[in-house]
Amino acid sequence: MKIEPITFTDKMGRTVTLRAAEPKDAQALIDYLKVVNAETPFLLREPDECSITLENEEAFLQGILDSEREIMLIGLIEGKHVGNCSIASVGSYKRVSHRCGVAIALYQEYCGCGIGRVMLETALDIARKAHYEQAELEVIEGNTNAMALYEKLGFKKYGTFPNNMKYKDGSYRDSYWMMKQFK
Repeated sequence: MKIEPITFTDKMGRTVTLRAAEPKDAQALIDYLKVVNAETPFLLREPDECSITLENEEAFLQGILDSEREIMLIGLIEGKHVGNCSIASVGSYKRVSHRCGVAIALYQEYCGCGIGRVMLETALDIARKAHYEQAELEVIEGNTNAMALYEKLGFKKYGTFPNNMKYKDGSYRDSYWMMKQFK
């Protein structure tokens, strides 16, 4: 999905631009995945598991850009990628067409500056306008800042996935399924 770029000022006084990710952003997004997965234990991959090719990422981004109901927003400060937030359909079947998944991550240095909140608010508004009835996400136990933000934006915790993540050291963390209804 394409949108007009949106600008706002973060808590640090910086101008942030949100826009739809494009194939030209593929390398920056691949690099970003490698860094953010190393910065936090709350994301799905280990840093060495980011093996996406440039061509595959470009095709993936073009598919999202061509979609009528999906979007990947990227945040930029002075042209530098600071994070992204996406809305994706849960599936192509009619019975789940009312549901979308939400994902967000920022480079750690940009967390706590209000960027994530505006990105999520924007993405959720896009989801509502795309006629989704509910947005869903998973959040890993211990990610208290993210959970607090999700709750402020109307998400509620509906379930727990025990031992959802297993780390290299053999430890586990649960995840929580959260959902926001637009009705």
